[in-house]
Amino acid sequence: MLAREKPMQRIATSSAAILLLAVSPAIADDNAEVKAAIESWGKTVADGCTSDPNKIANLYAKEGVLWGTLSPSIRSDAAGIQDYFKGACLKLPKLTVEFKDHLVRVYGNTAVDSGTYVFSFDKDGAKTDLPARYTFVLVKNGGQWQIVDHHSSAMPK
Repeated sequence: MLAREKPMQRIATSSAAILLLAVSPAIADDNAEVKAAIESWGKTVADGCTSDPNKIANLYAKEGVLWGTLSPSIRSDAAGIQDYFKGACLKLPKLTVEFKDHLVRVYGNTAVDSGTYVFSFDKDGAKTDLPARYTFVLVKNGGQWQIVDHHSSAMPK
C-alpha cells in the first residue's frame, strides 16, 4: 500500500510545484504594476499640484476613499477627493513625493501597498520634508489599477 502512495504523493507535489511556477510570474507582474501605479500617483501629485489637482483625483476609482495626511475628515467621493488635493496643493507649494519602500500584496484583482513616503514642499523659501506612512488599496478594472482606498498619516516622531 505504501508503494502505491508514493507515486501519488509525487504527482501531487509535482502538480503543486508546476502550479506555483505558472502563477508566480503573473503575481510578480501584478506586484510590479501595482508599484508602478503608486509611483505614478506620486509623480501625478507633483505634476497636478503645479497644473491641475484634478489629475490626481482621476487616479481614484469612482467609489474611491481618501483619508488624507492633512485632513481631519474622510473623503468618499470624487468631489471630496478633488477638494482635498486642491487644498493640499495650496498648503504645500512645489510638492514632490518620494517613496521609501513598498510592501505590495496582490489578491486576484485587488492589491494592497503599504509603506512610507516623504512629501517635500517649499516653506518660507526652504525645502521642508513631511515623512508619512500610507496604505493604498487598488482594484484592477479594465486592465488598469485604480485606487479604491488610500490612508495616509504623518510619521510619528
